[in-house]
Order: sequence, then structure tokens, then C-alpha cells
Amino acid sequence: MAIPKQPRQLMINIMYLVLTALLALNVSAEIFNAFKVVDDGLKASNTTLDDANSKLPDIINQRAEAKKEFEKYAERTGLARDYSQELCDYIDEIVEYMVDQTGDRDGNAYSDGDYDVFKGHKILKGKKNKDVTTKYLVGDKKQDGKGKELRLKVLEYRQKFLDLVDEQDQAAFESKIALEIDDESWQNSIDKSKKSWEDFTFRQMPLAATLPIFSKFKNDAKATEAALLNYLLGKVGGEDVVLDQFRVVSAPKSSYIIRGEAFESEIFLSAAASAASNTGIELFVNNAQIDIDEETGVADYRVVPGSVGEKTFTAKAVVTNPVTGEIKEYEGQFKYEVGERSVNVAAEKMNVFYIGVDNPVSVSAAGVSTNKLNVTGEGGGIQLSPDGDGTYTVRVDQQGEANITVTGGGLETTVFPFRVKRIPDPVAHLGKSSGGSLGNGEFKAQQGVIPVLKNFDFDARCQIVGYRLVRAPKRKDVEISVNSGAAYGAESRAIVNRAVPGDRFFYEEVKAKCPGDKAARKINDMVFTIR
Repeated sequence: MAIPKQPRQLMINIMYLVLTALLALNVSAEIFNAFKVVDDGLKASNTTLDDANSKLPDIINQRAEAKKEFEKYAERTGLARDYSQELCDYIDEIVEYMVDQTGDRDGNAYSDGDYDVFKGHKILKGKKNKDVTTKYLVGDKKQDGKGKELRLKVLEYRQKFLDLVDEQDQAAFESKIALEIDDESWQNSIDKSKKSWEDFTFRQMPLAATLPIFSKFKNDAKATEAALLNYLLGKVGGEDVVLDQFRVVSAPKSSYIIRGEAFESEIFLSAAASAASNTGIELFVNNAQIDIDEETGVADYRVVPGSVGEKTFTAKAVVTNPVTGEIKEYEGQFKYEVGERSVNVAAEKMNVFYIGVDNPVSVSAAGVSTNKLNVTGEGGGIQLSPDGDGTYTVRVDQQGEANITVTGGGLETTVFPFRVKRIPDPVAHLGKSSGGSLGNGEFKAQQGVIPVLKNFDFDARCQIVGYRLVRAPKRKDVEISVNSGAAYGAESRAIVNRAVPGDRFFYEEVKAKCPGDKAARKINDMVFTIR
């Protein structure tokens, strides 16, 4: 990837690298929250740019009235605003479609019904969905995805913005256009399976991870609009931009870090002030002054937190107007989160392992890639099979206890104990009932005894091995049949067919066999009175 000369674009590229690195991890709720924080930061920057850009056309129009030759520049302001809005609307349609496809019932990408709340932040319920991003944006062999069209749209609008600049100024202005496509990264990628920009950018990306990318393109469009409006302002004699629309911006390399690592962020005034000189700017973090690059207006802030949790810092810019000497202060508060390397193993359905069924397990370690973890099991006849992405299937065959041990990635050896149990006893049923009063017709319509596993989340089926059927009619001899299997045999069916109101039927010594059982187990008896 070529290193951009513009500090702002360099910051955006660094954010891309951070997002890519995060996707190599088993993405936890905290990481998705970090994506949300980055996306919110870009949206806040977009709002700042919109506010600043909305004021410049009027200034340009006023100054263009002084000289007729300036009218052509005033006419271009409307096109600049239209191009930015058109591209942002196009991007919003892509985002809203994907959110809708992952569960947006109301067709509104920002409906509360489509979000969960995590530590005060709204998180998309479909944030982990990778299918919609891959199928819709990347496409397949039969049809190109929307990502290819997006790439062409970005390049198209980049050229449209450039066409609004005088021909003799285009070469110099082109470096100021933030709106661009990074083709070098995917073409020079070590992974040669990536055949296109959209494949490199969006394949297998969770929905929540793509939102900052789309917000970044909107930010590029608005920043390019701002650069063009300032160019037009300069053309009508607007080099003396008033320094009263600034806002302090923090652009962290990552909004989620591990304790012991450094939090690093660039502190600068918003892009709306790009035409102003930086020599009259001083930057402070928590009232301590930090060095600023006078050419770029960017200062690097670095601190190593000593504890975990949410951290807050205050950044302040003190700006001296070079014309009037007036001093103004602009202040903002920013947050980031500090985590700690840890590991967790959780049975995804219950806190025990059951014999005879697949027990799904996920293994995650904050700040550690799953491919660096070593996961082993012992006890209970455990067999541990990796399924990929930090998930495993556990099979056990002995009651008692089993352990899962996790090492690697700089973590201390951690052992997680689990109980090993057999599948709970099923409940014998005749139709929907396990005893009591039953109508004669309904009783005779049943084909035999069925086993029901109640409140058991696993896909397991037990079988009835056999039972003893006893008919006790009024003032007659008792009839007994020993039945093999669940369905009535000929003798049992004959007894059932002779049922009349007032008879009592006993199902005794009912035995069943469930997955993992070496022998049949006795379950509940049933007693029915025929009415």
C-alpha cells in the first residue's frame, strides 16, 4: 500500500488496518462496540463537515457578486454540494438494504427494533451477519456484487469533483481529493485469492465491520466537497477564512486496546479549517499541551492506561485569529475502552456436557487471535473437534467431570471444568398425555407409547424398548400383555380395542434407551381411566 502524503488520509488508512486486524480475532461484543465507536466518530466528523460546508456557498455567492468573472465559481458550488449528497444517498441505500436483509422489520436502518444496547451503545442485532455482505457486495461467478458498482461510483464522483476545478489547477488539486479507491492493497496482497477490490474489502466481513467503511466513504465525499468549496472560495478572494467553525477531533488508531498497550490518537481541528494556517493553533489534552506539526495541524497523543474500563480525555484547541488577534477555544471529550487479555470457554447450550450428542463450545480470548490458542480436553472420554472460528464440537461417553485446557497467545494455562451427564429421562406419553382421564375414542386411536424429552435443547431422540400393559375392567378379570417396542403388538392392540368407559389401563415397567445409553433405563409408569 502506498503511504499517502495527507495526514487525514493516512489516519483513515490506519483505521482500515486496525479494522482488518480486529477481524482476525474471534470478534467479541467489545470488539463490535469498538467498531460502533469508530463509526460514531466518523458520523460526528461528517456532521461537522456538513455544518461547515453549508455556510461556504453563501460566502462564495456574496463575493462573486463583486466581479462578473467570479460568477462561474459561484455556479459550481451547487454542483459540489449535489455530488456529495448524491454519493452519500447512494451509500445510505446500500447500508439500509443490508440492515433490512438482516432483520429490519420497519425498513428503517436506525429503528430501535433493530438494535441491542451494549454499555450504552446501540449495536445492530445483525452485526455478525457475513452472508449479506459477501453475497450482496462481492457477488458470485454468475453476477457481480454491489461493491463493483460502488467502486465505479466513487471513481465517477472523484472525476466529477475534479472537473469543477480549473484545468490549470487540477494537477495540484487532485492530491486534495480524499475520495478515492485503494487498488494497490488488494493487487499487492499476499492473499492471491482476492480477485477484485470488492472481494478484498468485503468478503466475509461482518455487517458491523462494514459500517465504518461506508461512513468513511461518506466522510471522503464531504471532505472533498469541503476542499472544493474552499478552492472556490479562494478563487473569489476568500483566502481569509474566518476561524470560528472549528471543532476538536480525535482520530484514534484503535478505540479498543489491551491493558499494557498504548492508546494512540491524532488530535486536530476538523477538516473544515483546512484552508487556515496552523501557526496560530495550540492543542491540549487534559490541560497538558502537546506538540503540533505546524504544517499539518496534527498532534500525536499517546498514553499507556494502568487499568481496564472506559477512559475519557478532554482535548482543547486554542486558536488565534491571525487577522484580528482574537483568541478562541474549542473543546471536546472523547472516550476509549481498555480491555485485558483473558480467555473464556462457554458451552453454548448448557453448562454441562451430555453423553451421546454433539456439544457445541466456543473458545474466545480477548486480544488474542484464535489461531494462536491451543485447546485440549481430558476426562469423561472427551473428544474435541475444531469447527473453525473458535468453535468446537465436544463428544463425551462417561459420566463424571471433563476439563478443557486453553494455552498460547501469551495467556496463562487456564483449565475449565465441566460436568458430564447422560441425557435426562424422557417422559412416557400416550399421545399428549402421560396419565389421567382419556376419552375411549382418543385412547383407541393411539398407536403406542412415545418418549418425550422435555426442556432439552439438543437434537436427541430416545426410543421406547418395551413395557407391560394391564387392563383392569370393572367386575372382570385383569388382562396383561408384555409389549416389545413402542408400538402396540397384536396382543396389546386387542386389549386396547376392548376398552370401555370405566376401564383402567396401567403402563408399567416402561423402559427407554437414549443416545449414549449402553442399556435401557426405566422411566415413568402411566395410569389412564377410560371415560
